[in-house]
Amino acid sequence: AALEKELKAGDSSVKMKTVTVAPVEKTTFEHYIDVQGHVDARENVNVSAQQPGIIKAILVREGQQVSKGQTLAQLDNNVLQASIAELQTRIDLAKTLYQKQENLWKQQIGSEVQYLNAKNQYESLLRNKKTMEEQIALSRIVSPISGTVDAVIAKLGDNAAPGSPAFRVVNSTNLRVVANIAESFAGRVKTGDEVILFFPDINKEIRTRIGFASKVIDPLSRTINVEIPLKADREIRPNMIAQLRIVDYKANDAVVIPVGVIQYSLGKPYVLTVKGQGEKLQAVRKNIEIGRTYNDKAEVKSGLSAGDRLITTGFQGLDNDDFVKL
Repeated sequence: AALEKELKAGDSSVKMKTVTVAPVEKTTFEHYIDVQGHVDARENVNVSAQQPGIIKAILVREGQQVSKGQTLAQLDNNVLQASIAELQTRIDLAKTLYQKQENLWKQQIGSEVQYLNAKNQYESLLRNKKTMEEQIALSRIVSPISGTVDAVIAKLGDNAAPGSPAFRVVNSTNLRVVANIAESFAGRVKTGDEVILFFPDINKEIRTRIGFASKVIDPLSRTINVEIPLKADREIRPNMIAQLRIVDYKANDAVVIPVGVIQYSLGKPYVLTVKGQGEKLQAVRKNIEIGRTYNDKAEVKSGLSAGDRLITTGFQGLDNDDFVKL
């Protein structure tokens, strides 16, 4: 066998297989849990009237920025306005009577009962006015959040009613990605884990962390809910699809090789490397221990070291000590 090896090395007519090699380097290996989620706005509200009424003015348009408490539409409140005007006349009279009765009482003229009745009448009318003003305030459709008017559903002259959406207001600066994780992965996902978000519609990738992972498994879907907060981004919209890659395993300074170069003998994995220099290159078989794999990458726990020259193409049919060329 030694003689045949020497003859083979010295015989230029021996056909050597052409291979491609790549140096083995240490890098960071990550394993992911792949799930699909969607973008959700924490503040995405349908705004409706607080009391029935006819819409007589719409004060905003789609795309307009509004602040919390800003009036979006005005309902017809002419009857209430007329009632308040009438009530104000009564208040003015009651106030005059109260002031006169107060002056008389200070001069010890009249009875205390007359003074108290005048005071009570005046204060009662003021309370009635305050109640009516609150009712008038209910005739306005106001935005409960600051954001952008995404839809104007109501039309001028419509009969607005509580629970019937008239506007939709969205705060696009307070977005999150939500997804459901299968029960089998629940023990491997927790708040603070790294996650890579990919938005295929805009071809954008973001690396961030999970903001919340629920502890309770939903009894119907057998999943847990995860939320990932997002920074304000004009490209990202509510209900946009997001692909999540949650990092459930990470190894620094790991030896990572393509899965396709791994071969098996009697169920044990091995790879082929190259030894030698110049024209005297030989294939070397190395048994390895495989850690985790993800897609086309595998982590090698032992058997390879940084600097080894790994045969990546042309390794089929090669055996240990076979001569090769690059």
